[in-house]
Amino acid sequence: MSTTSPRGGRTDVLYFVNRFTVHGDAAEFERAFSRTAEFLRGRPGLLEYTLLGDSDGEGQYMNIALWTDEASFRAAVGHPDFAQHAAAMRELSVGESGFYRLRQSFVPGIGEVDPSFQV
Repeated sequence: MSTTSPRGGRTDVLYFVNRFTVHGDAAEFERAFSRTAEFLRGRPGLLEYTLLGDSDGEGQYMNIALWTDEASFRAAVGHPDFAQHAAAMRELSVGESGFYRLRQSFVPGIGEVDPSFQV
């Protein structure tokens, strides 16, 4: 059964969060990320992603991607064509990543979203 927040967002998704410290050109990093994202958009299981850059321009980025499940993510990054994208990103940055599940959320006008809310 799919769980949905009162706002309509799915709470049964897997959040893949990776933080990048860019040691190369920031504009080139964003272009490399865009090419990687374009590749991943064509893979089953990716629901959405957001790339955030630090507000003071110090070369810190965070990507938050929502996947249907870990197996879909693993299949996408295990695809032979992904290696060139990963290499391009590694040339420009150092990253750390992990998987997360929604625990708490607040939506103005609705209040706190309970991740156990069942439709």
